Amino acid sequence: MIVKQIYNTNHKKQILVDLPEYFRKKSRVLIVLDDSIDSNSEKRELMKRAKNDPLFKADIEDVSNDFRAIDNEIFLFIR
Repeated sequence: MIVKQIYNTNHKKQILVDLPEYFRKKSRVLIVLDDSIDSNSEKRELMKRAKNDPLFKADIEDVSNDFRAIDNEIFLFIR
C-alpha cells in the first residue's frame, strides 16, 4: 500500500507523521522526501515573471518566426 501526503515544513528541521492504521502493524516503512512540489511552484513563479520580460518575449517571437517560416515551407511542399 502506498499513501502520499503533503506536509508543510514551515522551514523546521523535523516533521511528525501520524501513521495510517494499516502501517501501524508494520515493523518497517519507507519514507521518501521529495521537494518537487516546491520546485514546481518556483518554476511556475519564474514562468509568470518571464511573460513580462522583454528579452524572453523577444526570444519567443524569434522562435515563433522561425517555425512560421518552416510551416510555410512544409505547406508549399505538400501542395
